Amino acid sequence: MTSSSAAAADVVIVGGAVMGSATAYHLLADPNFKGRVVVIEKNPTYALSASALSAASIRQQYSSAVNIRISLYGLQFLRSIGERLMVDGDRPEIGLREGGYLYCATEAGAAILAENHALQAAEGADILYLDPPALKARFPWLNVEDLRAGTWGHSGEGWFDGWGMLQAFRKKARSLGAEYVQGEVVSVEKQDNRVIAVVLKDGTRIPCGALVNCAGSGGTAVAKAAGVSIPVQAKRRYIFTFTCREKVENCPLLIDTSGAYVRPEGEGNFICGASPEADVDPDWSDDDPASQEIDFSFFEEFIWPALAHRVPAFEAIKPGRAWAGPYDMSLTDHNAFIGKAGGIENFYLCNGFSGHGLQQAPAIGRGLSELIVHGGYRTLDLSELSFERVAANRPLLERNII
Repeated sequence: MTSSSAAAADVVIVGGAVMGSATAYHLLADPNFKGRVVVIEKNPTYALSASALSAASIRQQYSSAVNIRISLYGLQFLRSIGERLMVDGDRPEIGLREGGYLYCATEAGAAILAENHALQAAEGADILYLDPPALKARFPWLNVEDLRAGTWGHSGEGWFDGWGMLQAFRKKARSLGAEYVQGEVVSVEKQDNRVIAVVLKDGTRIPCGALVNCAGSGGTAVAKAAGVSIPVQAKRRYIFTFTCREKVENCPLLIDTSGAYVRPEGEGNFICGASPEADVDPDWSDDDPASQEIDFSFFEEFIWPALAHRVPAFEAIKPGRAWAGPYDMSLTDHNAFIGKAGGIENFYLCNGFSGHGLQQAPAIGRGLSELIVHGGYRTLDLSELSFERVAANRPLLERNII
């Protein structure tokens, strides 16, 4: 393999899916940034990216204030994405549908649900706390016999076209000057406590002033190349589809007490999934097709029975296609690591989103750009998500994990 040197970049971003492209956009949209941005993407089809394969939804029903604030900003961004990411008069459309999340709780979980709801309301989220009669009145198809309460996003929560969002960020970033390069980072060169260059698999060396790790399921390997160990593991998640004979009108994104979720996807169609138990949670690898296989028994033995209990109409369904995708799990606390990494002053992490990366991309991209350009957060303080919490044993515990 022969090496060749490319022109230096002020910022190299590894990973060109939604996080990398959102960061590139926010950097280049900042009037105080005048540099060159190079985005390195291993697979420009994005066929194996979480951005393209996830359930693409947004919620404010978190138990930590910083996540609620991140999502509230994300909502503002998505509502105005046509204006924000317009290119030459072409307005992107992502089909945002604010159908709400509905979290269900039995007696055992009702107190936590109420506590979370109080925080969400204090932060300005439009979430309703509903007792069983109110749940039944609003959702007559719902089995509430074993429920104590539910919280539903009256507005501001729902789902959208994740692929459309990714492409909108990418197109806008390129229109502002971002350069996208197909390649895989195999080594990171450092001098003292700074990154000075990355080397691609084909031997290309790109000097850089700052390096941002947005590599998704490959993020752990990129961090390792820079000499940093991050507690992030790429896991496999399934999304199953089905059609239902009966009408289930005004169905939100429903989170059952079992952990299974379901939401509408067009007229009479639904998508669903769940997180497996930790001891049977399969790993994901971009390079191993076996790790991307679908376990249909998980749907048949766990998801379907749970959903049919909660929504009796789902007892009579016709299963459809299914797919698997990566889920970059933060082993520390199911929250991402954002900001400088392990004493390397110009290496930035953006890893471990544990299933909520799409909805957080607008705020995270903005925050990273502020760190790089201004040396600190200017709008929303994301310091609770810093990598320092690992060494300090200060996890940001989140009760609402999907």
